Amino acid sequence: MEFTVNKVISLFNIPDHKIDTSNYSHCLHDNNVSTLESEIAVYVGAKHAVSLNSATSAIYLALLNKSITVKIPSMIPPVVVNAITTSGNKYDFTDNTDWVGDSYELFDFGDYKIIDSAQKLEKNQFKTECKPDDLMIFSFYPTKPLSGFDGGMIVSDDFEKIKYFKEMSLNGMSYAENNWERPHKYHGYKMYMNSIQAEIILKNFSTYDKKTNKISKVRNFYNTEFNQKKTSSHLYTVDVFDRESVIKNLRSKNIYTGIHYHSLHDDPVYALNTKGNYPETEKKSKTTLSIPMHENISMEDAKMVYQEVIKNII
Repeated sequence: MEFTVNKVISLFNIPDHKIDTSNYSHCLHDNNVSTLESEIAVYVGAKHAVSLNSATSAIYLALLNKSITVKIPSMIPPVVVNAITTSGNKYDFTDNTDWVGDSYELFDFGDYKIIDSAQKLEKNQFKTECKPDDLMIFSFYPTKPLSGFDGGMIVSDDFEKIKYFKEMSLNGMSYAENNWERPHKYHGYKMYMNSIQAEIILKNFSTYDKKTNKISKVRNFYNTEFNQKKTSSHLYTVDVFDRESVIKNLRSKNIYTGIHYHSLHDDPVYALNTKGNYPETEKKSKTTLSIPMHENISMEDAKMVYQEVIKNII
């Protein structure tokens, strides 16, 4: 069966919102920020949460001055490596490519671990994957499952850890309603989430379960047709021949795709700390292609994508 693709099938869907800034005091810490923290904590099964301006900031604060070597997948967004190094640590790469679209263990300190879940957010996830003292990090970047105007969050059952991150992200100050009444405790950072970010995330969160249910139908169709067992609500990847040509050909038919991700162990900026071999990463870095999967894709759209991609599948 042949399809004629006229409309654009985008890789991601970014919900459109209008924000009335007159609803906020000074666009810093209105009630919607704490509301978001409470709602996400309950959703993932954690007791406490702190919202930040990005997930990168969350990783940075969670690793700040730990003087450790963090082992991470080579096929990963460079912002993760940047956060590790700028927070005063070293890194080494692993050959793990299965993490894409899922959560993974960023570091295990023994008494608690950090889980980077920037690409995954599911109900009761913290309770399922973590122990009470652990930290789990989420991202609200526009393309992530729960999208926003960027933003990140750390959840945990450990109140003292979350309290520390809240103070460090608020310029090192303890919270008070009036900023001139906030006592300084640390040399901190301006990393807090503002009210506009929180408002967009809350709007998207109100329809989040409906969104993921729609995505699951597209994912299940792809799994059947491509003979895979993917579980991500963020990315759907396939391996193709001559990837650059495939991307160009699909774009000519208004089907937009992406690459998640290039390897970093052979990047001139990040290669200094590499050790060992990374055969799976080097293969996937050349063949992996992310195809459209979001809540606005119809089954007809999904069939169009499948028909064009299957011609080039490995």
